[in-house]
Amino acid sequence: MAHRPKNPLIPARDGVSPSCVALPSTRPSPWPSVLAFLSERLPAIDPLEWARRLASGDVLDDQGHSVAAQAPCEPGARLYYYRQLDKEKAIPFEERIVYQDERLLVADKPHFMPVTPSGPYVRHSLMVRLKQRTGIDTLNPIHRIDRETAGLVVFNIRPEERNAYHALFRERVVRKDYEAIARHQPELRVPLTRRSRIEEDVEAFFRMVETPEGQPNSETHVDLLELRGRWARYRLTPVTGKRHQLRVHMNALGMPIAGDQFYPRVRRGPAEAEDFTQPLRLLARAIAFDDPVTGEARAFRSQLALDWPDEDG
Repeated sequence: MAHRPKNPLIPARDGVSPSCVALPSTRPSPWPSVLAFLSERLPAIDPLEWARRLASGDVLDDQGHSVAAQAPCEPGARLYYYRQLDKEKAIPFEERIVYQDERLLVADKPHFMPVTPSGPYVRHSLMVRLKQRTGIDTLNPIHRIDRETAGLVVFNIRPEERNAYHALFRERVVRKDYEAIARHQPELRVPLTRRSRIEEDVEAFFRMVETPEGQPNSETHVDLLELRGRWARYRLTPVTGKRHQLRVHMNALGMPIAGDQFYPRVRRGPAEAEDFTQPLRLLARAIAFDDPVTGEARAFRSQLALDWPDEDG
């Protein structure tokens, strides 16, 4: 399985960190060459493309040296390569840096953009764009938000401090506030708290569902901020961080978030083309925590705003 290791001898290229694949420790190696190994182990890339990358010096060893196509396979060795997408679709929105110092960078992520390279997006992920823009190859997100969600993402700059910032989220000592636009339900008394058990949908891996079995593993506080006709803007404060938690909870309350393509029903499969004019009206508005390194209170607020849907939308 390819992954992204921490090897200072293998730098990022144009903001893209290297992926790594390890040769099995079997002796003698069952593959006559590095080209044969890569072609079999990572068949998503055509053998001719592997040959081109090897000839261009785009496959490296642990010392950062180029590897030849016909080089023998050294058992246990690691090979590094850079993920490339020849026809990556551009995301027609720009990220914005909200705050930056020597330890943290906070950015506003637009809708539709993944935080890190995933699926069909590499260079148009937030992390790669920020690395290209700032020249800081050590940027690493200390938390994630869904690709469909806009708003604040906090990045750590110093690798030696990364675990301290990650611990904030593991220990649930971060205050996060979101905003969402959904149909107003006047019969629903707010503020309210939704607790439930959320599990992956066995029929659609990209969705989550509430299940009555087992103890609750998710909690969200919901409050009303503004009314505009049949639509309302809500503040959502998650206590836990389950995947799609806010979307699932709002849907369960009878208030699916405007623009949601997965809840209450699937309107677009994960591989289908997106309509950039119809974003999910969900925004990571604010985040606050006590800095585990300096002890200072940190608080950041998104500079983005949600577009209200048409009254009949």
